[in-house]
Amino acid sequence: MMKLWWATSLLWVILFGAIAIFIGAREVDSAGVEQTPELRLVAWIVLGVAFAFIVLCQSVFLFFARKRKSASTY
Repeated sequence: MMKLWWATSLLWVILFGAIAIFIGAREVDSAGVEQTPELRLVAWIVLGVAFAFIVLCQSVFLFFARKRKSASTY
């Protein structure tokens, strides 16, 4: 169970890192709007909120995985 948690955590970190680099590197978004520093900041804030939600979900999963592991030890 913990290997699954580590694998998904690593996947999320790589995914969010790639998206953050993409946001920082793009000059025009898919709607054709030129990216200003303000728009990039908004995009990073939205990404940060999504990242916080994923961290919360991963933390809850980790809590129950550890609880299950310690219960099966006894």
